[in-house]
Amino acid sequence: MARELQLDGHRYWILSEPRGNGWLARVLELCSDGTNDEIGIEASAETRGAADAAAERKLRRLLQLPVN
Repeated sequence: MARELQLDGHRYWILSEPRGNGWLARVLELCSDGTNDEIGIEASAETRGAADAAAERKLRRLLQLPVN
């Protein structure tokens, strides 16, 4: 599953996949030429929603944006 975010003029995907007894979410930046770059952010949690939220918080901290 993927969730798209637009933050600070850039587009990102949060990709989630089952991992063991929980979920792993990672962040990719979508580039204007159609490629994507791995940001190096990963987060794991028991549920997909919690993993996605943790990855988004890490991305916002990296970009120095307010964390919701």
